[in-house]
Amino acid sequence: MTRIGAAGIGRRGVLAAGAALAAPAVRAQGIFPDRTVTLVACFPPGGSTDLSARLVAPGLSEILGKPVVVENRAGAGGNIGMGYVARAAPDGHTLLVASSVFVVNVSLYRNPPYDPFRDFVPVGTLGASPNLICVRTDSGITSLHQLIAMGKAQPDRFNYASPGIGTTPHLAGEVLKLRTGLQMQHVPFQGAGPAVQAILAGTVEVLVASQGGAVETAHRNGQTRVLAQTGARRSPDLPEIPTLDELGVTEAVSETFNAMYAPAGTPQPIVDRLAATVLAVLARPDVQLRFRTGGVPVVPEGADGLRARVAREVPLWRDVIRQAKITAD
Repeated sequence: MTRIGAAGIGRRGVLAAGAALAAPAVRAQGIFPDRTVTLVACFPPGGSTDLSARLVAPGLSEILGKPVVVENRAGAGGNIGMGYVARAAPDGHTLLVASSVFVVNVSLYRNPPYDPFRDFVPVGTLGASPNLICVRTDSGITSLHQLIAMGKAQPDRFNYASPGIGTTPHLAGEVLKLRTGLQMQHVPFQGAGPAVQAILAGTVEVLVASQGGAVETAHRNGQTRVLAQTGARRSPDLPEIPTLDELGVTEAVSETFNAMYAPAGTPQPIVDRLAATVLAVLARPDVQLRFRTGGVPVVPEGADGLRARVAREVPLWRDVIRQAKITAD
């Protein structure tokens, strides 16, 4: 009979115990998702951020095998939703869908509740669209040059709505003022939907908002007239609308992009799976059509592309905010 010493038993016992503990841990990390995944949209329903989240949610649910729901946490120019997800458990079950405020608010607010580099990891860009400069169809204003001339002649006449302080539509409006000398008072709203309602109600005379959602609907319904769009080239869905550059307003290109992020510390295998799933959903022709119809054409940059975009745009908008002397606090 073979006799095993106490030391041998100890080593084998330790190895066995370690394997027993490690196996559930490995299995637990591999089970994702194990419950509902929540996409936190940092603006109210009706805008392009909410639209983007709702367009990808069904496909994500189908591929991941668990419900994917959209939760709107609006307020403070998107900070409430972004701060909420920054503090969420880094397990992939709570994700952020944010517009360009993600790269703006860190320079706009004195104490933003998040850091775009420290608190989040990129999952992928969803879509991007130019900003549109709109008036009511019955305003009598038929061109951007007419608006500029009227604004210069009557500096206190016009105010303009945007989806919130520091959103790229707000910054686009301020860049327009800087480049042309147009005087307009900014009136921020909590999202594109309320901003559209304001111009339709006559509360404001001008609307600057990203193409898509309620903004696109108002234009298609003939309720508003789009005077210009801020992209580098004409939108294929609004080929009749000139760019600012075509109208002689240079160095004023801007767009609103929507993207998905996970809290920092989310295990890389989970981030990789989410990123691959997002790209798979965005590759579907029906999803691309719905994004385009909503005015937010798909931009399948993936996680690396989004990371590069954030690194590029944070300093870009910091400079614009400084030049325009924009503050939110």
